[in-house]
Formats: sequence, C-alpha cells, structure tokens
Amino acid sequence: MKSRLLAGVAAVVLALVGAMMLYSYTQGAEARAIEGLEPVDVLVVATAVPAGTPSEELLPFLTTQSLPATAVSGSALKDLDSSAGKVTAVDLVVGEQLLTERLVELDDADLTGRPAVPEGLQEVSFGVEPHRAVGGSIAPGDTVGIFISMDPGVRPAGSELESTQLVLHKVLVTAVQRAAVEAEIDPAAPPEEQARAQAEALPSGSLLLTVAVTEDQATRLVFGNEFGLVWLSKEPTTATESPEPITIGNKDLYR
Repeated sequence: MKSRLLAGVAAVVLALVGAMMLYSYTQGAEARAIEGLEPVDVLVVATAVPAGTPSEELLPFLTTQSLPATAVSGSALKDLDSSAGKVTAVDLVVGEQLLTERLVELDDADLTGRPAVPEGLQEVSFGVEPHRAVGGSIAPGDTVGIFISMDPGVRPAGSELESTQLVLHKVLVTAVQRAAVEAEIDPAAPPEEQARAQAEALPSGSLLLTVAVTEDQATRLVFGNEFGLVWLSKEPTTATESPEPITIGNKDLYR
C-alpha cells in the first residue's frame, strides 16, 4: 500500500517537473525567436496624408511600431530628424511604413497630380460653376461627360432652339484649379476633423478645368462654352452610353 502511494507521489512530482521544464523550454524558445527577429521601431502611417504635407506637420498622422527586421524596408524612417524642410511626394495610405523616398524637397515635388495627355490629343480649358461640375468634386484623372445647353437662337434653323445634349463621353480631366473654399475650421480640432470640414465646405466662385480632347471635340466644347452652358457629369470608363445621341428640347421636356 505504502509503495503504491510513494509511486503515485513520484509520478506526480515527475509530471510537475516535466511541465516546468517544458514551460521553461517554450519560454526560452519564444525569447530566442523574438531575439532572432530583431524588432525595429519605425514610423507607420496611422491617418491618410495628402501629397505636399510638410514633414513638420506629419507627426499627428504617424505612429511608431515595433516590427521584425525582416519586415522593415531598408529606407524606412525611425524619426523625422533628417527630414526638415521636405514634403510628402505622394499621398500616404494608412498602414504603410514612412519611407525616405516618400519625402522630397519642395522644389523637386510634382504636386500637380496631372495625368499624361494621351498621344494625339490636345488640352483646352474652360470655367464652370461648382453646381454644374458635380459640386466641384471633379479631380485630375477623372473622366467626365460634357453636356451643352444651348440658348435660343443659337442652334441652326429648324432644330430645337432650346436644347440640351450630352455631346462628349468619357473626356479625361487633366487639371482642376479651384477658387478658395470658405470653411469654418477649428484650429484646435484633430487633423482628421479639420480635413473633413474642408472636404464638406461649399466651394465658392468657379472652377477652371482642363481636358484632353480631339480637335473636333475641342471645337464643340469651345462653341458650347461660348454660346451656351456647359454641364459635367462624372462618367467613369465603365459607364454605359446610349447608342443614339439624346437631345432634350423645350418641346420634349413634358411630352
């Protein structure tokens, strides 16, 4: 009886010793694995940053994360000490490491966002009020539909005198110049709230848009802008097009 009891106690002791040894080994293995990863503290984008943001204003948009050395880019920045006077060359997205090449001297930054003009096309500019240009939300790189509403007496005899027609499809916008935006922004508010207030503010004045068009399209657009009213829609390349031009005149509106 006594021998069986001693054997049972010995088995429990051996199990406890084995468990402690296993725990010690796993802890040591985990420590060795972490040591092998060589964690590195780098700057990571926590809030989206627009192109052209000065490096002196970046800290509220960034956070410091400890990442394995194997996951850290060779040009990742640990701090902004060497970036004084520089600006972001491109938009920075949440989660990306802040890389040296993302910051450039202001004179070297191309902040226009202008897409390349397709070969064979030419550029033409025109002004339009925000309410006739999707609330002023059009940006370089968008493709737009261009509507022209003609005033009485402008169209040839025998046609509708007052009419609207979508005359150009999927026209590439290469540049947008905006009038000042009047927004009540609290300077003490967080950067994301200031950006939201700026985005929701109504644009004042007019927009100056530049588009890439053919010679024929440019002629139509200039004529329409000179003698009628131009309206724009955001028309992505996936938008469907009517097989026949749709013209709405003063006799068609309520038919």
